Amino acid sequence: MTNSVHPVDEVLPAPKLFTLGLQHVLVMYAGAIAVPLIVGRALRLEPADVAFLISADLFVCGIVTLIQSLGATQWFGIKLPVMMGVTFAAVGPMVAMANAQGGTDGARAIFGAIIGAGIIGMIIAPFVSRMLRYFPPVVTGTIILVIGVSLMRIGINWIFGNPVGPTSPQIVNPEHTAWLRALTDGIAGGTITGAPEIPQGLGLAARVNNPAYAPLSSIAVSGIVLAAILVIAKFGKGFVANIAVLLGIVIGALIAVAMGTMTFGKVADAAWFGMITPFHFGMPTFNPVMILTLSLVMIVVMIESTGMFLALGDMTGKRVTQPMLSAGLRTDGLGTLIGGIFNTFPYTSFSQNVGLVGVTGIRSRFVCVAGGVILIVLGLMPKMGALVESVPTMVLGGAGLVMFGMVAATGIRILAGVDFAKNRNNLFVVAVSLGFGMIPLIAPNFRMWMPHSIHPLIESGILLASVAAVILNAFFNGASGSADDAKAAAAVADH
Repeated sequence: MTNSVHPVDEVLPAPKLFTLGLQHVLVMYAGAIAVPLIVGRALRLEPADVAFLISADLFVCGIVTLIQSLGATQWFGIKLPVMMGVTFAAVGPMVAMANAQGGTDGARAIFGAIIGAGIIGMIIAPFVSRMLRYFPPVVTGTIILVIGVSLMRIGINWIFGNPVGPTSPQIVNPEHTAWLRALTDGIAGGTITGAPEIPQGLGLAARVNNPAYAPLSSIAVSGIVLAAILVIAKFGKGFVANIAVLLGIVIGALIAVAMGTMTFGKVADAAWFGMITPFHFGMPTFNPVMILTLSLVMIVVMIESTGMFLALGDMTGKRVTQPMLSAGLRTDGLGTLIGGIFNTFPYTSFSQNVGLVGVTGIRSRFVCVAGGVILIVLGLMPKMGALVESVPTMVLGGAGLVMFGMVAATGIRILAGVDFAKNRNNLFVVAVSLGFGMIPLIAPNFRMWMPHSIHPLIESGILLASVAAVILNAFFNGASGSADDAKAAAAVADH
């Protein structure tokens, strides 16, 4: 290597590139597979389709990582060591969309909204850096806190069971169901006469405790996974500590196999190689309100990415210029567009991988290029998607508490740097925004009398909190954010 080659542009020997690239993949893997699992199951898709979502996600993670780290023309790619993955910020709105319309129709609506948001993201990328003043730490910290708290509900439901469906806490008494069925069949068949007409939509209340909800075995496995992650995080060193969540999932999966609750039939049936085809669920549908919802999420994601890029520039010793920043943010939009086409989700730079650059001291962007190639290969192996889909939710529950809790903790860390003593108005910004974020969690039916067309816009607590935080901060503090604030926030965002 000559002195003229910057460490960021250094091409390391192939064996070292592969090893360090695999290290980046393992660090991000647990977070990368979480979103397709959450959204796929919220859509109530078949296991094979959920496995396809996982493979598609890994494939597009690799594609977008290559574009971001390697660069594609002057317009796309910041050309720094960046690993791209699905953002948790979009999970809340997408789950709300999935709950409103499940199955392949719901999937097509979500992917249409993602495509629209990706196009808008590319258009607004050059202007996002000018919006930094509206996103000081009191705003970004609050938003990330609400993201984490909102996601915690998913992790907790992974442990105990969903509040509705086969694992709901209570079910209808089977004897009552049989009685009502016999009555309706008798009236319909003419063997029972004189009974009043059955009211339309008549149903029985769920009053019997469901043995499928919160079984002690599931709680025990989730507890073991959680304990394993904490022990590895405390006593593991360096790289091992960085993949504590992934190792905890592996330990939990081995326990599930021993219990007989995790089998490999679907893995055996899956092919070793399979192409990721665009529009797997059919042509997407485009709902303007859904597109607007995810476009607002994209603005939040890009503001977070801006902080990551600036912090990464400091770590690597390469100054991030305005054209570089625009190219990096434009790639967030392009990655989201590609995600919608290939049946996956909005993308952003993964903060834990930015932290890994600081830990290892390896600044070469070609390490992340190697990681992108590895992700593409994994995405083209359907057996990997089937394997991940086979992991029981009780195993993911213990890991979910850590993953989503760390997101919330990162928001708290950012808020710790906010001046609440001299500027008590910041308390109002956080308090009211957090309250808005909790509305869909505590009172999910609050929107029942509101126009159905705006439901996708108000069903996400993350979106409500984001809008509230920006407006309240502008009201109390004006436009006070800066690039240094974004960089400082990114420095603590190592979840």
